[in-house]
This record gives sequence, C-alpha cells and structure tokens, in this order.
Amino acid sequence: MKPLSFLSTLMLAGAASLASFGVQAAGSHDPDTLKVALLPDENAATVIQDNKPLSAYLEKTLGKKIELIVTTDYSSMIEAMRFGRIDVAYFGPASYTIAKDRMEGGDLDITPFAARLRGGSTTYQSVIIANAEAEVESIADIKGKGFDVAFGDQASTSSHFAPKYTMIKAGVLPGDDYKENFLGAHDAVAVNVQRGNAQVGGLSRPIFERLIEKGTIDAEKVKVLGYSDPIPQYPWVMRTDLTEQLQTGLREAFYSLKKGTPEGDGVLKPFKADGFSEITDADYDIIRAIRENVTGG
Repeated sequence: MKPLSFLSTLMLAGAASLASFGVQAAGSHDPDTLKVALLPDENAATVIQDNKPLSAYLEKTLGKKIELIVTTDYSSMIEAMRFGRIDVAYFGPASYTIAKDRMEGGDLDITPFAARLRGGSTTYQSVIIANAEAEVESIADIKGKGFDVAFGDQASTSSHFAPKYTMIKAGVLPGDDYKENFLGAHDAVAVNVQRGNAQVGGLSRPIFERLIEKGTIDAEKVKVLGYSDPIPQYPWVMRTDLTEQLQTGLREAFYSLKKGTPEGDGVLKPFKADGFSEITDADYDIIRAIRENVTGG
C-alpha cells in the first residue's frame, strides 16, 4: 500500500489567498438555492438537525438559501451529483472517486476543495469491532470462523473498502473466512455487532467513538480488533460549473471556520473537526488503489 501524501494544514482566509488554489473550470451555474448533500452515515433526521448551524452559516456567508439533503444511500447521492440535482456534497473518499469516475466524459464534473482537519491531520481510520462474546481478539482470529461481518454502504470507504482491505492484508478473505452483510449506515453496523446479529463489523473510527460517547453503544458489549491505515478525510466537493464567485465563496467559507468561535464550533461540532483544509483529487489516489485491491475497480 503506497503511503498517503500529507496535506497542508494552513487555514487560509481572504479572497487574495484563495486565488492560489485556482478555481477550476468555472461556469455560469449560480442557483438561488444551493443544494448541499450530506452522507447518510446515520439517521437522516439526525444528520439534518446536527447540520442546521452549517446551513445558517452558508446562508449568511454566501447570501443564498441552503437546502440540506440526505439521500437514501451512497449510490443515490452519487447519481444525484452526476445528474446535477445537487451542487455541493460531503462525500466519503470512495464514493467521491466513484462519482468522479462515473462523471468522466459527461456534461458535469466535480472537484474536491476541503477536508476535515483534526489534530493537525486530514486523515482518519476505520475500526474493526467484534461482539464482546465473540471468540476473537485480533483481526487475524477471524480467519476460518465463518462469521457474519457487517459493513455499511457498499460505496463507503471507512465502512467497507478500508476495513475489508485491512482484513485482506491480515489474510482474512470474504467468502472464504466470513459472510458479508451490508447494513447501509455506520451506526447500524455498531448496533448490530453490539446485539450479536453480526459477530464483527467495520465502520469509521470517529463515528464509532462518537457512538460510544453518546451512549448509543456500550463499550462493555463490543471490543476493538484493530484499525485501518490512515485514509484521507471525507471531501467537500463542488460542481465545477459553479460561477467563479461562488466557488471562491465556498472555499473561503470553509477555510475560514475556526474552532473556539461560536459560529465555528456550531458548524464543526457534528464533524468533530478543528476546521477544514485544502485538498485535491490526487490525494484520493490511495483510495483508488484500495478500491482496485478490494473489488478490481
């Protein structure tokens, strides 16, 4: 597995500095209502409620109405972006690369422009957990058990591709060593492992830790088997046919958010982020490599 490139963590503010990013292929799309999609990693109503501060902040900074959208699954979010039904989206790393692939040669294109910044890094990990009563203490122990292993969405990075690749590297193979089940959302994975409906599951480490903090998951009823290698954070993605002014405004809005301010804390809290930092398409080449190893494409 080739090493990740580490991204600049410089928090940029001001339109003059933003010029260095190069607004790509700006067009004439300038909607009165900006449709902003969020990943269906958890219950849709919870996601919308948690991100009301984001909606209010973008309305204030961009001078536009904001419509928050949570699609039914990753595939419908990809298709919504592909056919121009959304303007800005918070994709998972793998679902972003899938969307980018599917849009190649089409009328629309997308570009990532910001990623979650946490502890000075724009990377995170998946976690592989087991029911506390399952007879495994490590990822390698799964081999030959024939367990039910729960994943989230098939297009999820941290709840499918990364944990599966981590198990493959440990010599644990789908079909041969376990049966895979896709439950759609990260929280569903953790809940079903806790209940024993699946002996093992893979999901985002930040989401798992948030579920423990909230009390949704009892730390005594699950155990951690291991973590994936660092992977690039979820990207904020925009259509490249947005006007130059709107592209610049979006970049400025996200890069200017600062932890420790009332406005910044309100927006950043649901993401458990310190801020958002610049990111480019090339930073997701590692995700393309994982997809290739796991599924062949």
